[in-house]
Amino acid sequence: MQQSPKYELIANELRKRITTGKYQPNELIPDQVALAEEFGVSRMTIKKAIDGLAMEGLLYTRRGDGTYVMGDISLKIEQNSPAEEHLGLTASFEEGRVTSKIIQFDIRFPSESLQKHLKLEKNEPIFEILRLRLLDGRPYVLEHTYMPQKLMPGLDEAVLMNSIYAYLKNTVNLKLSGAYRRIHALFADELDVKYLECKEGDPVLEVEQVSWLDDGTPFEYSFSRNKYDARSYNVLDIG
Repeated sequence: MQQSPKYELIANELRKRITTGKYQPNELIPDQVALAEEFGVSRMTIKKAIDGLAMEGLLYTRRGDGTYVMGDISLKIEQNSPAEEHLGLTASFEEGRVTSKIIQFDIRFPSESLQKHLKLEKNEPIFEILRLRLLDGRPYVLEHTYMPQKLMPGLDEAVLMNSIYAYLKNTVNLKLSGAYRRIHALFADELDVKYLECKEGDPVLEVEQVSWLDDGTPFEYSFSRNKYDARSYNVLDIG
């Protein structure tokens, strides 16, 4: 299996230092030169790791002064997710906490709407996937996902039980780049009531997403639905 990029490994270590209190709120962390020397990497790699943690709301940089831990990281409860995150759900939690239940896994031809979102012709088949993701055994998010078959012909139920994104990166060797998200609130539908332990009429947070590769090719169009009290998304804006 392909190892995670160095900047991700470094970001994981820095994140651990923040959440365990080794780096305290409002504390100035070591500069990029010192961190580059500690981890044996370039400053560019350190910058990429720090930029990622800044997008999560854990760090911020003052020009000419350095990089600090955010003053109040209590808002970063584990149910929150950065709106910019595109590493997949499993990568957001410790190993073994996220599991999957496959509700639907089919191959079909795309509708006109899916052709547009995934830049496909009408005769190019897609995977249609409906999964319930559980966190510590409890319903967490209901994911309805469409993916082009041509990009991942080996996708099967064994993959769906784990992380699709890890499979795409480490097995298929696709280079995932970014995502566009539209986040809005709706009322619970029949599937939400059945799988997310919602009551009829409960608010549900839906995230509509298109994700693409580094060459601009869309590889996913999805809808993720959370019960109103299960998860939130955050955006950090620092002037």
